[in-house]
Amino acid sequence: MRALFLALLLTIPLQVRAQQEIVIDKTATATRVIPIALNGFTGEVASTLKFDLEVLGFEIVDSSKAQYNVTGTTTAHVEGRLIDQVTKASLFAKRYNASTRRAETHALANDIVSQLRQIPGIAHTKIAFKGQTGAQTEIYVADYDGSNATPITSDGALVAAPGWGPNGSILAYTSYRSGYPDIYVQDLSGKREIIAKYPGLNTSAAISPDGKWVAMILSKDGSPDLYVCRIDGSSLKRLTKTRAVDATPCWSPDGKTICFVSDSRGASGLFLISPDGSGMRKLRTVGSGKPTEPDWSPDGTQIVFTSQWRQFVICVVPAAGGEVTTLVDGEAPSWAPNSRTVIFSKRKQGRRLLSLLDVPTKRIKDIPQSLAGSSQPSWAK
Repeated sequence: MRALFLALLLTIPLQVRAQQEIVIDKTATATRVIPIALNGFTGEVASTLKFDLEVLGFEIVDSSKAQYNVTGTTTAHVEGRLIDQVTKASLFAKRYNASTRRAETHALANDIVSQLRQIPGIAHTKIAFKGQTGAQTEIYVADYDGSNATPITSDGALVAAPGWGPNGSILAYTSYRSGYPDIYVQDLSGKREIIAKYPGLNTSAAISPDGKWVAMILSKDGSPDLYVCRIDGSSLKRLTKTRAVDATPCWSPDGKTICFVSDSRGASGLFLISPDGSGMRKLRTVGSGKPTEPDWSPDGTQIVFTSQWRQFVICVVPAAGGEVTTLVDGEAPSWAPNSRTVIFSKRKQGRRLLSLLDVPTKRIKDIPQSLAGSSQPSWAK
């Protein structure tokens, strides 16, 4: 029987067998670059679709070299058909109806990603970041690809570290509007309130996944320590009490753990602690120096962070701790909702700009920008 099976396998064309192996091997599907051709699209639709797919590890190639082919039109509405070049099967054919061509194109890209990567698309998601025009910095919100960037503050003062609440509904950030670093919570309509206005430093606000709590760094009692409070600023609780410097907290997706940076045990490291202040422990980050700016992946499996090792680099470590994987030069990483893509800040030709990293393939796409500089990105989950 085994000999018969092997004989039958050898009768299958090599190209078809390779395609079957790719479908079966989910790891290979995730990490390999997928060659895809785009035909019939023009102008903004063509450039937007190309950007969306390249962010998720696709390579746009000629039809003769493509494994998949997307054909479409850009008349009254965007239409697209996805074809498997190996099996000649039509995987889907859709006509999109949205308020703009760009939104329709994002929807097509999401469908392609969902079909071929087996993960949700991210083309309709939002980011927040610190944007600079001249000497002024403000908090901006934009589409994930940098389009439609809109300032949500007009403080005319230093701002820092925006962080999203659940469902992209609110932001927390630090502003020197009063002349001092205070923490604000603001919804996208512009309504905001100060939740931390203590003497000293008030910074690094991180809203819990359920939107009820905020972790932050305050120095009102001496050294910068980790605190939590309710979203309205009440019920303030101090979690760490050391002479060390604590910094940049983030929440696990289940809200049961906070990851933060501390040098309380010598060299700077990543630590985990419960929101009630119990169970503080150091996270093993083997092969990394001076970690900072952690962000927990939405699926709970990984923590991405900045490592200050000779230069700023983006690294990732299993959420349980272990060997660190270095990804790319940069800083201030933030996960996309798909737990695959990371947005981060880097310097290029004397400017700060935002880039998107496809973690499995390590492919990078810079976000076009019109501002003098962009940094400290945060991806709405």
